[in-house]
Amino acid sequence: IYAIPSEIDDIRETARRLARLLNEDARGLERKLREDRDFVWVNRRLNPDVVAKVRNENIKGIGFIKESRRFYPKKELLGHLIGFAGMDNTGLEGIEAKYDKFLKGEDGFIILEKDAKGRYIFPTSGYAPPVPGRDIILTIDEVIQHICERELDKAIQKTQAKRGMIIGMDPKTGEMLAMAIRPSFNPNEFIRYSPEGWKNRIVSDLYEPGSTLKVIVASAALEEKAASPYEPMFFGEKEIDIGGEIIHDTVREKGRLSFQDVIKRSSNVGAVRIGMRLGKERLYTYLKSFGFGEKTNIDLSGESKGLLRETRNWSKRSIGSISLGQEIGVTPIQLVTAFSAIANDGWLMKPYVVSGVMENGNITKKFYPQIEKRVISSETAAEMTRILIKVVGEGGTGEKASIDGYRVAGKTGTAQKIDPRTGLYSDRFFISSFIGYAPAEDPRIVLLVVVDSPKGIAWGGSIAAPVFKNIAEDVLFYLNAPSSSEDRVFMVKRE
Repeated sequence: IYAIPSEIDDIRETARRLARLLNEDARGLERKLREDRDFVWVNRRLNPDVVAKVRNENIKGIGFIKESRRFYPKKELLGHLIGFAGMDNTGLEGIEAKYDKFLKGEDGFIILEKDAKGRYIFPTSGYAPPVPGRDIILTIDEVIQHICERELDKAIQKTQAKRGMIIGMDPKTGEMLAMAIRPSFNPNEFIRYSPEGWKNRIVSDLYEPGSTLKVIVASAALEEKAASPYEPMFFGEKEIDIGGEIIHDTVREKGRLSFQDVIKRSSNVGAVRIGMRLGKERLYTYLKSFGFGEKTNIDLSGESKGLLRETRNWSKRSIGSISLGQEIGVTPIQLVTAFSAIANDGWLMKPYVVSGVMENGNITKKFYPQIEKRVISSETAAEMTRILIKVVGEGGTGEKASIDGYRVAGKTGTAQKIDPRTGLYSDRFFISSFIGYAPAEDPRIVLLVVVDSPKGIAWGGSIAAPVFKNIAEDVLFYLNAPSSSEDRVFMVKRE
């Protein structure tokens, strides 16, 4: 709806009538109508029913223009990733903002001249046709995305959690296959949400990963030969003293646990010993190498680099805390990228969500997988996969993630949240997570499930692992992934 102020007889009365119809402030509308301009926007992108009411009033000096607008037919599906465009179809969030120069296109124009009687003179003195925007091709698989969002909705409803995220990645290419976030967001109605609700938390939000980080610490220890798979690392203790502070264990085991069983049972005491074997400098080096404390440089805006303090700022307790996934802030995209390196034979890939740009039905720009670096050897990656299969096996913390007919490799995580009132770790609020890949011998997908503040039981193995199972079962069936046969073994070099 627009106004031509010079044609309005009574601006105050017109503003009052419009305010009643549009449910807006009359004084604000009056100020707008009194601006020294020939043309004034009253409001845009209005509901057709509202426009009809204003039109029926037949208010002098008030006109109507039909405008094109971006429409998102899938509504909430992938809303946080796609983002939205604003009033003039300029991208403001998500893919819409990041790739605005490709999507927006160019306006056309026509220059007309009039004679003394106000008649248009033809031909025109200038004309350029509009150039339509190009199409962006995503790596996201719509079927996998739908499966992830469906299962995340179920998990949130069942656990009454505050929020949740699920990320799916092809470990061999770095292609993002799914990015599900709850609470949901409908880009068609972005104005109804706060800017906090628009955020893609997968790349922007930090959290302490908890026991899922033990896998990275263990990988570093094996690579550096600071420990071996069958070496005892736990001797039945309930706690361990690090720098004068006590770290407790949830494992109630009277006998010894080997290195691999420490990961299988998620022993805190054993994990601290593994970290101490590495030492803080090597631990820090490997965490940086896996991508923590740095942006992954995924092709999205708003990515955080996480939080990994340099060793000179560590306390005596830090090596123990970090070995348990505390005192470090990671983004979900960092964790799934790091874990994918283990699934990908030790190679760290750069994650990406756009595979190409299309114009007039032809792909004019193509994006390809990028290898960042090798972070661990093939032998270490194979050994860690073998250990992670045990985590999902009988007696492991991730047993509820197991899938009939497939080997699954994964790790549970249960991280205490900081209580904002006390600044201390909460004993009521947790982040439950599970990260894994399948089929373990030839991974088609790495999945990270994060459930924030579930009510009641909060163990990652009880809350997040079953969600992984439900998703992975459907995804592997959809991808027609061959089942794991018993005669397929992992070749692990021993020295």
